[in-house]
Formats: sequence, structure tokens, C-alpha cells
Amino acid sequence: MGEHEEALEVQLGRLLTEAGLTIATAESCTGGLISHRITNVSGSSNYFLGGVVSYSNEAKARILGVSRRSLELYGAVSEQVALEMARGARRLFHSDLAISATGIAGPTGGTPEKPVGLVYVALAAPDGEWCERHLWAGDRETNKRLTAEAALSMVVRYLAQRKGA
Repeated sequence: MGEHEEALEVQLGRLLTEAGLTIATAESCTGGLISHRITNVSGSSNYFLGGVVSYSNEAKARILGVSRRSLELYGAVSEQVALEMARGARRLFHSDLAISATGIAGPTGGTPEKPVGLVYVALAAPDGEWCERHLWAGDRETNKRLTAEAALSMVVRYLAQRKGA
């Protein structure tokens, strides 16, 4: 980050505050890192309603309402599940926006079809839902950090575009 560049979580907080919107999180592979980054900003209680670390498939289904069929058909690391996680967090916390992340941080757990570093980040908003697929090449900590960064960036881009519309 450059000397005068504002951290993503600071940008996110400013944009959410300006728009009068709230956000919640649903995290798997990041283990709460996205929520941690958001709450590193003073005043974040004005827009951050809460988050769920749903590491197991059972937690994804029971807490966030992810369809067991989606988990069976597509697996926890999929666009479908990422979108359902974001929807579930938005519903659970009654937030305007929700961001989710699911993936394989590594170093174990990968397969040829779903290698280590594969992640899906999804955003649920009143006017739509979006999902991004990323494939990181780092170690576990790097993959988690890059996923959190991608999630915050996705929300900042959405809010900036919404503001400009």
C-alpha cells in the first residue's frame, strides 16, 4: 500500500457510512479475517452488524441456510455455496450487504478439480448478487490474506460504482 493510499477497510467504512448502509460477513477459509479487518476501523459498529465463521458444512447449512443439496452437488468451495452464504448472512443479520468467502487455504485439502488456493468471494446486495473466483498460489496465511483483500475490494468497488451511478 502506498504512503497516501487508504486501506480497503477504511475506504469500505467511509463508503458504507456515506451511503447509510450496513454489512455482515459469512466466512469459511478466512476464519474471521474479513470481519477482523472491518472491525479494525474505529466506528465500525455503526455499519458492521456481525459475522459468521461457518467452517463446517453443518454450520453453513444450519446457521446460514446453505442448501444441503448445493453442498452435495457443488461442494463447499463453489460459486453456488458462496452466494448462498452471502444471502444467509444478509438474512441472518438483516444487513444491507453481505460478503462471503469459501475456499481451500492449504496446504492440504486440494484436488485436481479444486486445487489449493481456489476461493470464491460473493457479495449479496439489494440490487443483485455477484461472485468472483480466485486461484491464489501462496501458503495458507497468504491465501487467507489475499482472500480477505479480494472480499473488501469487491465491496469497495460495488459501493464506489453505486455512488457514481
